[in-house]
Amino acid sequence: MYKNKKIAVVVPAYNEEGFIAAVIGGIPEYIDRIYVIDDASGDGTGDIASKFATSSPERVRVIRHEQNSGVGKAIITGYKQCLRDNMDLAVIMAGDNQMDPAQLPRLLEPLVEGKADYTVGDRLSSPKHMKGMSYWRRFGNSVLRWLTRIAAWNFSISDPQNGFTAVTLQTLLCLDLDDIYPRYGYCNDILVKLSSVKARIKQIPIPAVYSNEKSKIKYRFYIPTLSWLLLRAFLWRIKVQIYHKNNKSFSARWNKKSNARQQ
Repeated sequence: MYKNKKIAVVVPAYNEEGFIAAVIGGIPEYIDRIYVIDDASGDGTGDIASKFATSSPERVRVIRHEQNSGVGKAIITGYKQCLRDNMDLAVIMAGDNQMDPAQLPRLLEPLVEGKADYTVGDRLSSPKHMKGMSYWRRFGNSVLRWLTRIAAWNFSISDPQNGFTAVTLQTLLCLDLDDIYPRYGYCNDILVKLSSVKARIKQIPIPAVYSNEKSKIKYRFYIPTLSWLLLRAFLWRIKVQIYHKNNKSFSARWNKKSNARQQ
């Protein structure tokens, strides 16, 4: 436990046999559960993760998708398991070893202290934090940052492509998890949905970590696809806000959970 809170780490993984052992092995002891979501990997990812589960069955669980469904879907599978196991907080750490476990307390503290509902790492907070990030990736992140800000109408969003996040159980309960975009772009979709209900989103300056992994994102397809997703998200938010204005029951669920969170 971390300060009397049960913490779970969700590890979405697809063909990460070169990194998954380092990811699982590097997660601190205060993390109560580790859910490795093997998204139908074709390599040894699942077998390696299963060895950890065999040696520590109470702490590590491997959940395998029979068909590759996308990183967003893998994370939703993990979130649902967190809800079933009544975890207080859920953290996302990718299976490619790009997320430094030493930074976990910085993501967790605002949630533990009741100062935020959702925390997200911010690699774009300073030039030194972007060390190792290609100029093409920086450009893509800058474009998508502004598109996400407009879609969410939340101009405090800094690094929407960062998957290193933490969230409270109560916040997860307020989301329609089955409606989250299932592939790359899920993080933008979540930010739009959380912004629409005025969830407290806190950016945490965290340096980027790059080693020998090869990105699975094809930016020439990713940016147009995500731009279309964000346009739809923008229209969804407008519709939701109009409905909210005419029907206070929309915000009742969030307010009820928010009040429960503070009790």
